[in-house]
Amino acid sequence: MVSRRTAGQLLGAPRGSLDRISASPVAELCSAAVAVLTPVDDDDIRTLLRAYGLGSLKMREGIAAGSVNSNFAVESSAGRVFLRLYEEQALAGARKETAMLGRLARAGVPTPAPLRRLDGDLISVVRGKPAAIFPWKDGTVRCQASVTPEDARRVGEALAQVHVAGRTETIEAGRFEFEDLLERLDRIEASGDVRYAGLVPELRAALTRIHAARNRELPRGLIHSDLFRDNVLWQRDGRIAALLDFESACLGTYVYDLMVAVLSWCVGEDLEPGLSTAMREGYESVRKLSEAEKGSLCVEGAFGALRFAITRITDYAMRAGTDGPRVVKDWQRFMKRFAKLESLGVAGTQEALFQLRS
Repeated sequence: MVSRRTAGQLLGAPRGSLDRISASPVAELCSAAVAVLTPVDDDDIRTLLRAYGLGSLKMREGIAAGSVNSNFAVESSAGRVFLRLYEEQALAGARKETAMLGRLARAGVPTPAPLRRLDGDLISVVRGKPAAIFPWKDGTVRCQASVTPEDARRVGEALAQVHVAGRTETIEAGRFEFEDLLERLDRIEASGDVRYAGLVPELRAALTRIHAARNRELPRGLIHSDLFRDNVLWQRDGRIAALLDFESACLGTYVYDLMVAVLSWCVGEDLEPGLSTAMREGYESVRKLSEAEKGSLCVEGAFGALRFAITRITDYAMRAGTDGPRVVKDWQRFMKRFAKLESLGVAGTQEALFQLRS
C-alpha cells in the first residue's frame, strides 16, 4: 500500500497562509447576472435571421449566466435559436471554434452544431463582434445538491467522448498555461489591491511548485477545460441534452480536464468519493486512464484548482462592480479544493476516484 503524503509534502511545500484560507460554504447557488456585454436591437436580429433564412423576429432576450460572451435566446417564425456574440475571440478564432463544434457533434459528442448561413458560412458579424447561431436545446442545470452518481457518470462519459472525438483536431495551447497564470499574478501584485496583492507570493510559489511536478509525458489533445455544472444541460429523463461553452477548449492533458470536472461536480461540503468514483468510471467506460494518468490526478487537480482561484480573482473579484452586472464566482472555493488535494496527496486522491463500491 502506498503511504499517504500530502501534495505539499510531496512537492516540498512550506506551510503558510495559503493553508489557512477559509472558503465560503461550497453549496453553490444556481443563479447569475445576465451576461449581455454587447447590447443588440431588433434590427440587428432581423438582419441576422435573414442571413440564416430563419423567418421573422418574434422575441429576443439576454440569457442569464455566462461571463465571457453575450448570449441571447431568439424566437423567430422558424422556431427558437441560441445566439452567441464572441466578446473576446476574433473572427478567425470564432470560425475555428464553430467548425470544431460541428465536427464534434457529427462524431457523437452531445453538443449542438452551429447553423450555417444561406451563404454557407458559420459566422456572422453583429456590432463588430463575431456571432454564431445554434439550435435551441431545452434543458436544466444541476445545482450541486442535486448531483447524483449517475449524473457524474454521464458527465465523465461525455467528457471522454470529447477527448476521443477531438484526437484529430489541430489545436493550440489555451489561455491558462503556467506562464499566463504567472502574468495574472503579476497583474494582481501590480494593482496594489490590498485585498489580493498580499496573496501573490504564496500563490506564485504554489503554482511554480505544482507546475514543476506535472508529468510532461501525459496523453494530451483537445480538452474542454471548463466543464462546470453550468455548462451541461440535462433532459427530464436524466440524460445529457448538451455540453456547452467550448470557449476555453484547447490543447491540454486529458487527466487535467477530468480533474477540473471532478472539482466542479464532486465537491459539496467536501470531496465526495461516491461522485468522483462514478465520474471516473463513466470516463473510463469510453477512454481508459493510463497508470501515469492515475498517478497524476492529484497534481493535475491542484494545477486546475490554482488556475480557477487565480482567474476568479482577476476576472471576478477585482472587477466586482466596475463594469456592470457579471456572474459572481468565489475564488476561495478553489483554494479550499486545493487544500483538500494537498491533504489527500497522491494516494488519497486516487482512492477518492477509485472507491470500492458494493
